[in-house]
Amino acid sequence: MTDQKTTNDEAAQDPSVETGSQDPAGSDKAVTDGAADDILNDALATGGAETKRDAEAQDPLTVTIAERDQLKDQLLRALADTENMRRRSEREASNVRKYGHTPFARDLVGAIDNLARVVESAPENLAQADETVKSLITGIQLSWTELQSVIEKHGIKRVEPLGEKFDYNLHQAMFEVPTNDQPSGMVLEVVQHGYVLHDRLLRPAMVGVSKTGDAADAASNGQSKIDE
Repeated sequence: MTDQKTTNDEAAQDPSVETGSQDPAGSDKAVTDGAADDILNDALATGGAETKRDAEAQDPLTVTIAERDQLKDQLLRALADTENMRRRSEREASNVRKYGHTPFARDLVGAIDNLARVVESAPENLAQADETVKSLITGIQLSWTELQSVIEKHGIKRVEPLGEKFDYNLHQAMFEVPTNDQPSGMVLEVVQHGYVLHDRLLRPAMVGVSKTGDAADAASNGQSKIDE
């Protein structure tokens, strides 16, 4: 009887033998095990994705498609470069054909001017001229006509600015002519004719330009004071 009571008292004093008691350490262990399982699952999932990517990267079909796309891109770039080079070559060849004789044409216009002066200074009525002079002038005139045809065939044209509006792209103003009969900026005198090769200027025409209005009056008054 005494031994049973002693055993009951010890059981009452020892909390670990109580019915339904929980062990805190066991609870923490359960939580830790759950977190470890989650980490393990994430690692397995990540490893599986990387393994899948590696498998795809090592797949011969995937590699072949990637190489095909790369070669196709290189081919398209090469074709584009070739087309650009072809167009540039054609443009350069066209410019050479069109403007390759620019230095020669620029040197030629001086001789053309001299021949033009001879033609312009020839008398209009050759009936009374000596036969030799008549033949000489006729030959010069025929040469001038043929020369004009040849230079126009090769794109060389003479600039005839008399009576036109002054154009700084084709004309070079040498002096101003005060006048009230013409609007300002008109070409009234041509000192030297200009020439163009197609759309490029070989030599500008040297001209005298009209000046009207107050500017012309001021110029006239200034000239009058100088004369006085």
